[in-house]
Amino acid sequence: MSVCINNQQIRRINKCVVLEHLYREKRATKSTLAKLAQVSIPAISNILEELAAEHRVLNVMDEKPSRGHSSGTWLIAPEGDWTLCMNITPTSIECQLANACMSPKGEYERHTLNAPHPQALLAAIEQCWHRYRKAWPGRTLNLALGIHGQVDPVTGVSQNMPQAPWSEPIELKYLLEEKLGVRVLVDNDCVMLALAEKWQNHGHARDFCVINVDYGIGSSFVINERIYRGTLYGSGQIGHTIINPDGVACDCGRYGCLETVASLSALKKQARIWLKSQSAPMLDPDALTTTQLIAAWQNGDARIMAWVENAASAIGLSLYNFLNILNINQIWLYGRSCAFGERWLSTIVQQTGLNPFDQGGNPRIKATQIEMGQLSRAQQIMGIGYLYVEALLSEMH
Repeated sequence: MSVCINNQQIRRINKCVVLEHLYREKRATKSTLAKLAQVSIPAISNILEELAAEHRVLNVMDEKPSRGHSSGTWLIAPEGDWTLCMNITPTSIECQLANACMSPKGEYERHTLNAPHPQALLAAIEQCWHRYRKAWPGRTLNLALGIHGQVDPVTGVSQNMPQAPWSEPIELKYLLEEKLGVRVLVDNDCVMLALAEKWQNHGHARDFCVINVDYGIGSSFVINERIYRGTLYGSGQIGHTIINPDGVACDCGRYGCLETVASLSALKKQARIWLKSQSAPMLDPDALTTTQLIAAWQNGDARIMAWVENAASAIGLSLYNFLNILNINQIWLYGRSCAFGERWLSTIVQQTGLNPFDQGGNPRIKATQIEMGQLSRAQQIMGIGYLYVEALLSEMH
């Protein structure tokens, strides 16, 4: 059965398109919005008038208007709620405040954390919120949380958080909303990175993937410009693809997962085992840090270089399989492992270079693009705040 779309529905869709462009551009003239939305100037004028009447957008007149810009510029209405964006792990909280149009307010902050139990983690989140609330009195500061590990974005429950000394789920959304009296949205930290790329990188394709290679290895897919989460919200577990069925036991209960070979935690484990076998190790194996590991790589330590090369090859092999299955040919790499630099990236790319569907010589087929993400850490953290933007646009649709 065919579905007819009436004029009112088309109007709603066009309003969402205009809002989407304003969230991306921050400020735009009427002519720019008409070009971006591919509608006429009279049509964009009517849309903007409706959005202004709904207090969603605001027109600001330029002090010295140039030719063609006499009607000023348009932006998201500044009186809306602000969003305190956070990235949460059991050992750190990263914060970036964003105003109503999702522009940063204040500086990016990172705080180390020692949370022996869920109550301590909740208390630390509340403490951060109260500090920002005190600095910006009179503003409603909703929370957007990017959580390391498995998350149910509908209920806002952190189901499993690697590195945490606890195993029980935490009802973050419910508990924080009850305590603070503001809206709280929660999702996985890789979704945070995907949203950051989608909304802040004008060079993203309609289909792309972000991969976070850090303590563990996670990923998030954007398909047709929408985050793909899967029915059980388990999409993106690339770190638990099997590299070697006879390999090392993984925390997930299986053997030979990519994380057991290519994550920072796996590399540090290899280094610790070797250091403990030495009579006079140069580094304390029990206090080995990621910074020391990366420094050893940069200094040309042969063993570290071999382990890192092997890790990069394993990532590339997983991506090869992934590219053949989904044919998503734009991949952005994030995480502390990116500090291993171009040689690490080159090894990954070489492993995916045999993709039979990647016909780079054919101008009609775009070659696979695997690069390190260029967004600042503040921009990455702010990505989780776009959960509110997407919720707003979804409601309007």
